[in-house]
Amino acid sequence: MQPCENYDQPVAFFYNYSGKYITSDWSTRDYVVLGVGLTVCAIVILSNILVITAIIINRNFHYPIYYLLGNMAAADLFAGASYVNLLFHTGPYTIGLTKHQWFVRGALVDMSLIASVANLLAVAVERHQTIFTMQLHSTMSNRRVVLLILGIWAVAVFMGLVPFMGWDCVCDLDACSKTAPLYKRSFLAFWAILNLVMFSVMVAMYARIFAYVHRRCRINRPALDVDQMNYETVINLMKTVAIVLGAFVICWTPGLVILLLDGLNCNGCQLLKYEKYCLVLAECNSLVNPIIYSYRDEDMRKTFKQILCFLCRTEDDQQGEISTVKFKKRDSTKPKRSSLRLPLFSSSSSAG
Repeated sequence: MQPCENYDQPVAFFYNYSGKYITSDWSTRDYVVLGVGLTVCAIVILSNILVITAIIINRNFHYPIYYLLGNMAAADLFAGASYVNLLFHTGPYTIGLTKHQWFVRGALVDMSLIASVANLLAVAVERHQTIFTMQLHSTMSNRRVVLLILGIWAVAVFMGLVPFMGWDCVCDLDACSKTAPLYKRSFLAFWAILNLVMFSVMVAMYARIFAYVHRRCRINRPALDVDQMNYETVINLMKTVAIVLGAFVICWTPGLVILLLDGLNCNGCQLLKYEKYCLVLAECNSLVNPIIYSYRDEDMRKTFKQILCFLCRTEDDQQGEISTVKFKKRDSTKPKRSSLRLPLFSSSSSAG
């Protein structure tokens, strides 16, 4: 085996070779990206901590769908932390990185983004199963939920470590990408296609749910007041599906297209001009996820208010009031089958 001549080269060598030049001087663009990125990350971290706390303290959320929701919030929280690390190791900071530090930086971002997308897919699968079986909650056992969550993180960790295992261009400069100069173009193409496939699966599943619910609304449109709540829940479900699909397309498609074009070696594309903004936009998906999947749930909103009000009180008030923050357990004796009264998407008619 021929020795690798570039193994001892600094990170700046690969950046300059690929045409993604880095300097020690801070530009206005660097400051803007850093400021906007840190602001988004702070909101992402705080909002997802709020979601996780709400799921832990409210026993109404101790069901498979909310465990998946909590894991998605954990993935988005990890994404926010990973992006903070990226921001403090990018731009002029990149010059001082070793190759090991550069790969760790990239691995953390890859893990967080794959985990977020995989969680979205897991939620889509769970919602698909509950809607078509007409259940309030999935029949999935806690053991299966734990195994699913562990599987999501195993896939995320594996994908993050793939470049460490040799899928890099350190010894093959002609295969280096432009947006991530130490990654091979073939890896970026694979990573982009994998995410696009997962996106397509989610679109197909939600489209089937949308068609099924729309068909039921046309056939069984409520004529009595007692059925009006079920009808409104179905309409809110369709609105939520539209928001989920729209947010995912807006946040992810630009970045995935940039990576795919880079992987396909598009020399005429101005990839470096837009790649940082696409990364910030993709990170915003971790911000909108708590809003879409949590804020539209009326019970979740009430829990948020109680947590925030509790934090705003003085220490003496907290000690006197802490015992009153209780949540009633949902009655397990109630039948599990229902006319699409799904707790994740249910909300008052004004939530529209």
